[in-house]
Amino acid sequence: MSESQQSLEYHVTEAHWGQRLDQVAAVAFNDFSRSRLKEWIKSGDLTVDDKTAKPRDKLQGGECLRLQVVIETETHSQPEAMDLPVVFEDEHIIVLNKPQGLVVHPGAGMPNGTLLNGLLYAYPELANLPRAGIVHRLDKQTSGIMVVARSLLAHTSLVKQLQDRSLGREYEAVVMGQLTGGGTVDKPMGRHPTSRLKMAVLEASTQAKEAVTHYRLIERFSLYTHIRCQLETGRTHQIRVHLAHIKHPIVGDPVYLGRQKWLKGTQDSLKQCLAEFNRQALHAKKLTLIHPASGETLSWDTDLPDDMKNLLRALRTDRSENG
Repeated sequence: MSESQQSLEYHVTEAHWGQRLDQVAAVAFNDFSRSRLKEWIKSGDLTVDDKTAKPRDKLQGGECLRLQVVIETETHSQPEAMDLPVVFEDEHIIVLNKPQGLVVHPGAGMPNGTLLNGLLYAYPELANLPRAGIVHRLDKQTSGIMVVARSLLAHTSLVKQLQDRSLGREYEAVVMGQLTGGGTVDKPMGRHPTSRLKMAVLEASTQAKEAVTHYRLIERFSLYTHIRCQLETGRTHQIRVHLAHIKHPIVGDPVYLGRQKWLKGTQDSLKQCLAEFNRQALHAKKLTLIHPASGETLSWDTDLPDDMKNLLRALRTDRSENG
């Protein structure tokens, strides 16, 4: 990461007479979120006539608001040529259909070859945004739709939509066991107490954060179920953890299912397909958001990848042949 200096000014007009500083700042510097502006007022990065003030202070008109902040930007990752599966793009957002196996962001043991590296090559301007515009992630072995901010306006808007839960995300999964209907898992989550690579439901921990997952039935098989999940919150591994918690882990999940490949009673004809399915059967199917510039509600719906289609075909064949 490196730092980008932002220095902006706004001259308050009489139309803002009697309004609070934080209200006027939200209009004057609308590329940034209200919460971020409030923090900058408190820290003295956003001043009134070069003096610190409080968010609730009233303005009269004629004042000069000056914002001088340093924002972290992405520069240490190297751009790499990559075939990016872009579904939609304009000057503000990029929507992609991420294949399974692609890591979104560099990390320990994975310094390159990630989606971020490919984005920096195709869109060099993303280096000027936090995390190169990546506002949410999909796990390496989860496929499907995701959005990347291409402008500061979009970054602020998308982060806000994630926070206020107006950005809609729907997933499809194949899980172990036979579900009879839909439901909601409302269980707080946090880092697993003994395994730092895992997340867990932590009902009595002060470190846990609210996590809510809704699910409903799409198709039921002999010992497995195809479901649709809707995220209300977006915690790391949320769907995987919540489904494992209710004793219906996702087929193929290497972390929350472990070594188990199939349930007792699975027919031999289906076992091979399940054994060869080497990732969690989870796909980000649909994304709905409010366009940061136009305010229009946009939605994208992607097809299931071939490996999940093949898995569902095998489950249907097993159901028809074995009742």
